[in-house]
Amino acid sequence: MRVGSMTKTTKTTTTASRALALALLIPALAALHPDPVRAQDPAQRPTHADLRYGPHERNVLDFWKAASDRPAPLVLFIHGGGFRGGDKRSVNRRLLGELLDAGISVAALNYRLLAQAKLPAAHEDCRLALQFLRSRADELGFDPHRVGAFGGSAGAQICMWLAFHDDMAQPDSDDPIRRQSSRLACVATTGGQTTMDFAWWLENVPGYSAPHRPASEYFGDHAPEKLARIVRDVSALSLITNDDPPIFMSYRMAPDAAAPEDPARARGWRVHHVVFGVALKKRMDELGIEADLHYPGARTEYRSMAAFFIDRMQKRGAGAATKRRRIADL
Repeated sequence: MRVGSMTKTTKTTTTASRALALALLIPALAALHPDPVRAQDPAQRPTHADLRYGPHERNVLDFWKAASDRPAPLVLFIHGGGFRGGDKRSVNRRLLGELLDAGISVAALNYRLLAQAKLPAAHEDCRLALQFLRSRADELGFDPHRVGAFGGSAGAQICMWLAFHDDMAQPDSDDPIRRQSSRLACVATTGGQTTMDFAWWLENVPGYSAPHRPASEYFGDHAPEKLARIVRDVSALSLITNDDPPIFMSYRMAPDAAAPEDPARARGWRVHHVVFGVALKKRMDELGIEADLHYPGARTEYRSMAAFFIDRMQKRGAGAATKRRRIADL
């Protein structure tokens, strides 16, 4: 056979390979950008797109204003992606529609990734975005006292950090944005890691026998004492106190479920294990804080994340918690 020639059998094999590759690629793209058809729906285009809230190129957000004759609640979407990737465009379009239909405005945030800055830069960006939005609440038409957040995995971690951390407002700042509160009224998460202490993971996550990435990849190189302080300050289990807001947590496996046999799937299964949620719910139950934990077979108060937000933000008119205990600057 001459170089560059192709028999019918080879062509058939190549065509089949391409079809298989496409079949594998389409679900991956759908997971990254849910509901791609509805994403082009003019009714779901942001009221304001790529609003800049900070100096970095990824410090942008989209804002959807709910139809309301009074200031509406606001819910933030913080994307996942292991702090290595992800984008605000991955907001679930069905949930977005449900929230808007219920009179709840939505904002979706981008933030710096590990390639640009180590943690907690991503957390700090989202705090700044929240404060930026609150500084423009009148202009955007939402109630700054009724703000919640949702996200998955890395995004879930940041949501919980905002929800459970002390208020990071700087009342004496010359910057009107930084004078705004960083607190949330409620939070919902999917597959969230409630601690970044890998020693805890090794002890509590089934089958997790070694850190999947070195801590320095997330946090940079620090002396052990400083690293421990940073880890505590971004971990929900370390932050939770009895004046914190309610949470709705979702996980894909029951506590007694067996891990997938495929090693790649098993890794993701462990990194997003329900044991993280079980530990946080146990602590929140002890403190008397509402914590709804959803997983296959579980009985929960809310049937969905949308139902949680509609109840907490609209029916109950939840206000932001007033947590004033301060954690020393790192």
